[in-house]
Amino acid sequence: MSSSTLAERVERRTRSARPRRFLMCPPRHFDVTYSINPWMDPDRPTDADLAVRQWERLLSLYRGLGHDVEQIPALPGLPDMVFAANGATVIDGRVLTARFRHAERVAEAPAYLDWLARRGYQVHEARFVNEGEGDYLFTGERILAGTGFRTDPRSHAEAQRVFGRPVVTLQLVDPRFYHLDTALAVLDHEEIMYYTAAFSPASRTVLRRLYPDAILATDADAEAFGPNAVSDGRHVLLAEKATDLADQLTRRGFVPIGVDLSELMKSGGSAKCCTLELRP
Repeated sequence: MSSSTLAERVERRTRSARPRRFLMCPPRHFDVTYSINPWMDPDRPTDADLAVRQWERLLSLYRGLGHDVEQIPALPGLPDMVFAANGATVIDGRVLTARFRHAERVAEAPAYLDWLARRGYQVHEARFVNEGEGDYLFTGERILAGTGFRTDPRSHAEAQRVFGRPVVTLQLVDPRFYHLDTALAVLDHEEIMYYTAAFSPASRTVLRRLYPDAILATDADAEAFGPNAVSDGRHVLLAEKATDLADQLTRRGFVPIGVDLSELMKSGGSAKCCTLELRP
């Protein structure tokens, strides 16, 4: 089957949503008080109340779509704890805990570990630096694993041992896209969208081979954090400014839902960063 015929078949596909279980953390203490990525500027004012309202709309959208969302309490002194995706990776009821690279976020990992352990998850404490679903994205068959800025590549073998799933290493090369989930999203079983320029040439080759019909983000949509999206197999929640991605998703049979998380973007995060999937 030619790639064009395959693309046409993909576009005709009827999409079905699957209820998900998510963990989120309210941005009660959100602020930008330090800089650990190019998006963060402590001299730029933030609006904590607006951050909460924007986050609450994302929460409401998930629940309106039928997803189960649990909340972990926000802890004072941890302004980035709102980015729950970084707190762990959960697949098949097993947890690989996060181990943060930067001292400003180190205390987040024990909070997520404790929350998950108390709810009966099989927890494996990470030996090497990894930043949870920020750099680990499960596609249904494999785990796509980012490295280059945060997660230690040695953690990829650790994840493979914990989850018993093949892990594909992808090298990030643009510091603006410091986590894999800022440049790539899983849309459905083995379907993805991503921003090509965020990856090394070798990793681009791997992605083209594995996902020849992936949706590709434009520069503008990547800079709006469009790939930092959450999909339930039908609905895709993504930055409302990522209009080209929304058009492409619609043509593929998905239902894009734009969200405004402009305050959280000041710390380098959007919809996916706020959302940890709890896979049973």
